Amino acid sequence: MNEYENVDVLIEHGCVITMDPSRRVIDDGAVAVKGDRIVAVGETAALARRYRAERVIDARRKAVLPGLIDAHAHAGHAMLKTIGGPDGDAWTAACEAIYTRASNEAFWETESHLAALERLKAGVTTGVSLLGGGDSIMRVDDPAYARRHCDAVVRTGTRSVVAVGPSRPPAPRAYTRHGAGGSETRDITFDHMFDVCKDIVDACHCDADGRIRIALALPVYAPEHDPAVARYERDYRREAARYATLARERDLSFTQDGHRAGTLDFAHRELGLLSAKSFMSHAIDLTEADIAACVETGASIVHNPSAIMSIIGRCPVPELIDTGVTVAIGSDGAAPDRGYDMFRHMWQCMHYHRRHFRDPDVLPHGKVLEMVTIDAARALSLDHELGSLEAGKQADIILVDLFKPHLMPLNMPVYRVTCFANAGDVCMTMVGGKILMEDYRVLSVDEGAVLERVSEVAEQTFERAGLRHLLDAPPTLWSRSHY
Repeated sequence: MNEYENVDVLIEHGCVITMDPSRRVIDDGAVAVKGDRIVAVGETAALARRYRAERVIDARRKAVLPGLIDAHAHAGHAMLKTIGGPDGDAWTAACEAIYTRASNEAFWETESHLAALERLKAGVTTGVSLLGGGDSIMRVDDPAYARRHCDAVVRTGTRSVVAVGPSRPPAPRAYTRHGAGGSETRDITFDHMFDVCKDIVDACHCDADGRIRIALALPVYAPEHDPAVARYERDYRREAARYATLARERDLSFTQDGHRAGTLDFAHRELGLLSAKSFMSHAIDLTEADIAACVETGASIVHNPSAIMSIIGRCPVPELIDTGVTVAIGSDGAAPDRGYDMFRHMWQCMHYHRRHFRDPDVLPHGKVLEMVTIDAARALSLDHELGSLEAGKQADIILVDLFKPHLMPLNMPVYRVTCFANAGDVCMTMVGGKILMEDYRVLSVDEGAVLERVSEVAEQTFERAGLRHLLDAPPTLWSRSHY
C-alpha cells in the first residue's frame, strides 16, 4: 500500500518547461505545490504515486512554465499609453506634467491595478516598475504614492520590484499634491526626495511576504549625448554617492534607465554604481569599456527590444551574452506602442538581432525564454527564489494553452511558446502557490471594476492636466509613409 505525501496542488499531464539547470522539458510532466513552494517536479506517473493533492489540475495540451519576469517598466505609464500619438516629445512632457502636477493617490493606485492586472493575465508574475518615467521624473515627493502602488499589487497578488530614486536635475522641482482639502504645490529638494525614498524602503521593502521589493534608481549621467546635463554634474555625483551607499547598507538592487555608449563605463569608474546587484536598462551602442565594466562587476543588462531607444541604437545582446553578462528582457511598458506581453518582446528580441546580423541562427529560442525567466531572475538577484520550476522555489507557475490553431501541431513546445504564443494564451497564473487566474478568469480582483475605475480616473487626470488635446488623432495618421 502506497504512503502518500499530502500537497495542496498537483499540476499533472502538462508539458513542463522547467528552466532548471538541465533545462528539462518533460512531455507528460507534473509539479507538486505545498503552501507557497514547489516540492517536486517530474513525470506525472512518478509524482502521482508519491503525492496526494487537495487540488489536481489537468494540464493536458498545455505548457507549464515558471512565471514570466518583466525586468524593466514604468509605474504611471499604463494610464497614459494611448495619448500623444507619434509625438514622443509631447508624450514625455505629458508624463512629466502628470507625474509632478496632475496625479493624485487614486491615479497611482488605479494605474498599478491596471498594470498588475495586464501582467497577471499575460503570465508575468514578477515585474519591475520604476515609480515614474518620462525621462526620469519620479513621484517621490511623498511616500504615499509608492504605498498606494504597492497596495494595488498586493491585492492583485503578483510580485513587483518598485524602483525609486530622485527625479533628474535640476531641483528643487515643483510637485502638486491633490487632497480632499484642495491642492498644494511645493518645491521638492534632492534631500527631501532622498528622505522619501528611505521612507519607502522602510515601509514597503519585503512587504506581503516578500512579494514587494524596493530597488533604488538614478537618472543616467550622459553629457556626451545631452550636453545640457553637464552643468549638473555635481548633483549627479552627490546623488550617486548617497544612493549607492543606501543600496549597500540595505542590500538593495540598483537600476538605471537609459544607458548608452560610454555611460556604463562612467557609472562604474566615476560613480561606483555597478555591482552584482545592478541591472542597467537599454544599454545601446555600448563601447568595449562599457561591456568590460559589466564583466568586471557582475552587473546585468536589461534589453528592451520594443522600445524607442532600440530604434535609435542597438543593445549588443549576443555580444554581452558571449562575454558572460546576464541579459534580461524588459517591456519598457507601457508606452504608446507596447504593453506587457513578454511573448511579443521575446519574438521582437529574436528578430531584432537576427536582422542586425543577417543571421537566423542568432539568439536560439531557448535563450530568449531564459531571458524572461531564469536570467531575468538572476538580473534581479532573485534566482534563488524565482525563474525556474525547481523544488524549494516559490510556486510561481503559469499554464499556456497550446491547443489552438496558431499553436499547432503538438510538437516543439519551446518553439511554439517563444514564436507563436501570446499573452492571450495564458490560461492559469499562480503566484506563491495561490491561483490568481484560472481558465482565463481572474480570481484575485474584480477585473471589470478595475477597468471601470481606470476610465474614470484617466478622464479626471487628463482634465486636471489640461491634456485632453493629446487624445486627438494626428492629421497625418492616414495615407502617408511618415507621421
